[in-house]
Amino acid sequence: MTEQLRLMAVHAHPDDESSKGAATMAKYVSEGVDVLVATCTGGERGSILNPRLQGDPYIEEHIHEVRAKEMAEARDILGVKQEWLGFVDSGLPEGDPLPPLPEGCFALQDVDEAAGELVKLIREFRPHVITTYDENGGYPHPDHIMTHKITMVAFEAAGDPSRYPDAGEPWQPLKLYYNQGFNRERTLALHEALLARGLESPYGEWLERWLTAGRERTLTTYVPCGDFFEIRDKALIAHATQIDPDGGWFRVPLDLQREVWPTEEYELAKSLVGTSLPEDDLFAGIRNN
Repeated sequence: MTEQLRLMAVHAHPDDESSKGAATMAKYVSEGVDVLVATCTGGERGSILNPRLQGDPYIEEHIHEVRAKEMAEARDILGVKQEWLGFVDSGLPEGDPLPPLPEGCFALQDVDEAAGELVKLIREFRPHVITTYDENGGYPHPDHIMTHKITMVAFEAAGDPSRYPDAGEPWQPLKLYYNQGFNRERTLALHEALLARGLESPYGEWLERWLTAGRERTLTTYVPCGDFFEIRDKALIAHATQIDPDGGWFRVPLDLQREVWPTEEYELAKSLVGTSLPEDDLFAGIRNN
C-alpha cells in the first residue's frame, strides 16, 4: 500500500482516548500513520475525580471549557488529530432505581441520526482502521454503549452511496476493532508481577470482580507499544479534572509494565481483508494490499 495509513479512534468523552489505546496511537503517529480521535461528547457531566480540584467553583461553572482545554493538551501530547461530534454527555446514572437520563443527551439520540455525524467524519478522514468499544461499552456507561452503536452503523454505512447521501463521498473502512486493554490476562500478569516483587497491587478487587463476570472477551491483536507508555501517562494526566496523579492508574512502575506486558490489546470485530490471528498490528492485511 503506497498511500498514508489512517487510523480513527472513536471515543465517548475527553480522557477516554488517553486511557484506552493511547500508547498504540502514539506508536502509529511515530511511524507516520495519520491518527484522528473522534470524541462524541464534551464530557460536561463527568465528575471531578482529582481531589486537588474538587470544589473549585471556576471548574464547576466552566467544566465544558476546562475539559476541552484538557483534550487539546492531551491531543498535542499524543500527536493526534481530534474532532468533536458535538453530542452532550449523558452522565453516569447511579441509584436504585436508576434515574432517567437527561433530556437531549447523547445516549437518548436516535442511533441512525447520530451515526450520520460519524459517517461524515469517516468520509472526510477516510480511515483504513477504526477502533471503538464493544457492545458493553467496555463498561456500561450509556455514552460508551451509544458510541458502540453509532460506530457499528457508521462502519457499515460509510461505504454505501445509498446511505447518508449528503454526508460526502463514500468511503469503506477495512477493519474495526474493540478496545480491550482492561482484560483479565493483562491484569493478572501485572498483579502477580507486583506481588512477586513485594509491591502492593491495585488489581485485587478487579480480579475478584472478574470471578463473577461473564465470558472473557477474545483478544485477537496485541500491539507492541511499551516505548510509548510514558506518553500515554502524560496524556492521561493532562485530563486533570478526571485523573488523580496519585491514583491507581500510576501505581505500576513503567519498567515493570514494559517487562511484563508491553502491549495494548484489541478484539477484531470486522475485517474486509484477510488476516491471520493473533495479530500484532491493526493494519495487518492492509499494509501489503
